[in-house]
Amino acid sequence: MSRDATVFLRHILLCLDKIATYTSEGRDAFLVDSRTQDAVIRNLEIIGQAVKDLGTQNLSHLEPEVPWHQIAGLRNVLAHQYLGVDIALVWRVVEDHLPALRSAVENALGDTSEG
Repeated sequence: MSRDATVFLRHILLCLDKIATYTSEGRDAFLVDSRTQDAVIRNLEIIGQAVKDLGTQNLSHLEPEVPWHQIAGLRNVLAHQYLGVDIALVWRVVEDHLPALRSAVENALGDTSEG
């Protein structure tokens, strides 16, 4: 993987760190705080764009169990269907899918340092 890919992967980790910080007070706090929702959604958009920029084909070879196309697609939903974003769904993404994404990105970064 190229050095540029490492930059994108590190940026994804930075966004994941921000989301973890923003959501540390839990689901109920998230669901009533529009600023936190906006911050999380923005970082999910950035993650999706970074995945697109990396190329889902390249990532699929590195970490095939991660739904890279869906991650990139979420960015489009959040950016273009902003009036219809389901905040409860955003929370489920944060809670159910971001820990696995973090693990995959960390593994991918480990693979880049070995190569």
